[in-house]
Amino acid sequence: MFKKKIVSLFVITGLVSASISCATLQPKASEIKEAPKVEAEKSNADMVDKIKSILSKYDFSALTAEDAKAIHEAFRDAGFKSGKKQEKAIKEAGYDPAILRELDPPTKNKGANQQSKKEKPDRSVNQKYSIEQAISDNAQLHTIAFDALAFFTGELGSDSFFPPGKLSDYFGFQYLRDVDAGELGHNTTFVPRVANNVLSILSDDQINQLKTLAVEQEELLKEYGYSRFPLMQAFRRLNENDLPSDTSTLSLDAVTDYSSELYEIDGLLSYNRAKVLGNIIHSLSDDQRAYLDEMADGSSVTWQSKQDQIDKKDMSHEQHVLLMTYASEMFSWYAGDVESDTYFCPERHGTYFGSFYMKDMPAMGNPDYSISTSITGNSGKEFLDILTEEQKKLITDLVDIQRDELLEIVETRRTVSKQLREFMNGKNVDQEEIIELSRKYGELDGKIAHSYATHFSKVYQTLTDEQKELLIKLRNLDGYQVEGAFLYSEPIEMPNIIDTDFLFE
Repeated sequence: MFKKKIVSLFVITGLVSASISCATLQPKASEIKEAPKVEAEKSNADMVDKIKSILSKYDFSALTAEDAKAIHEAFRDAGFKSGKKQEKAIKEAGYDPAILRELDPPTKNKGANQQSKKEKPDRSVNQKYSIEQAISDNAQLHTIAFDALAFFTGELGSDSFFPPGKLSDYFGFQYLRDVDAGELGHNTTFVPRVANNVLSILSDDQINQLKTLAVEQEELLKEYGYSRFPLMQAFRRLNENDLPSDTSTLSLDAVTDYSSELYEIDGLLSYNRAKVLGNIIHSLSDDQRAYLDEMADGSSVTWQSKQDQIDKKDMSHEQHVLLMTYASEMFSWYAGDVESDTYFCPERHGTYFGSFYMKDMPAMGNPDYSISTSITGNSGKEFLDILTEEQKKLITDLVDIQRDELLEIVETRRTVSKQLREFMNGKNVDQEEIIELSRKYGELDGKIAHSYATHFSKVYQTLTDEQKELLIKLRNLDGYQVEGAFLYSEPIEMPNIIDTDFLFE
């Protein structure tokens, strides 16, 4: 039975950091604003009461598009503007604003790139970005095909390239990227643009909380990155038919067990990150909230252009990257909801096959570069066209094979997301439950990765030389060469990897 523990030391370390009390993390009294005034509270209560009065006239279980239009008209007549404040009031009144949006979606603003700061881009109109879209057969098929293309034309070094934003990703930042009306979400300037705006309004004490978190999580983040290598090497060995003696296949149990322990690290990182970010959000002053609300009402083209807010001379590179990640995620978390936290892009799972390198490498070190959102779908489709019918079936079958795991992943992510949001309300969250859910998540992702590796190897071993040449051309990365490997997106020497024989049977 597989008993290797890759995280025990780091779990202990993480538990120590997780034990920091909320009182320790609170901003100084002199650095935060007073509680909201009574007038503001009364105004908010009046809004909730009025909305409740309007909605009580309708049966939400049988609501029609006509009803939704009438409700929105009643809101406008009452002087309520659509946006985050109104949605919050609808929820407090006991109703789901998403139902209204779906039945009566706002008219899309075609001039979003020229909108003023007072105009809010309604992200709900961008229907192509949703969990349903991400796990749809079409999106998954082209993503899987893109993974296979990267795997067949790459090597272990390129497999190791992994954007750090895909780790501990319960804070809605991927959704913010995808629906940004300013269309800078996949531009290299996006993270600093968000982060520096957030950092500009935080107190010294709040920024120090982020710095402390970055120091505490740096080694654990590295451990997760290095612990990915045994799986990647085992998948390469299977692809090259380099199996240990007396074995014939990749072990599903060993892969899922290992992946489960890997995701235990992710769960601990997520828990501790949510605890600190939630505490800061809970402590925000009225002025700080007003600034973030204005950002949420706009887009990347309306946000102020800020210089770097942090002197990184006293921080390691990894700590600075973490701090900027925290700041940007704090905004997306504050501006989003459970569904945006649950959301993931189609390529979020089975991330061991080099597709992120193939997609992102041209953007590395390239200021103001935007990664095409169509490259995965287009290249995936062309990849399938190169295969024979028999080879293609091995790829297309994966859509059905992984479906149950994907659906369970969605529900697992939604459960974790709901619980972590309690930190923003000043409540406690059960760490052990988050860790257990993360282990379950890892098992599901391990099953998906095992299926990919197994089917990919069967296809690769039947490719002709002509097909391989066509795939290299489709890779379209002439001039890029991997020397060593990557720890996330940072070049490193190829690390020493433990014997991976235990992953076969």
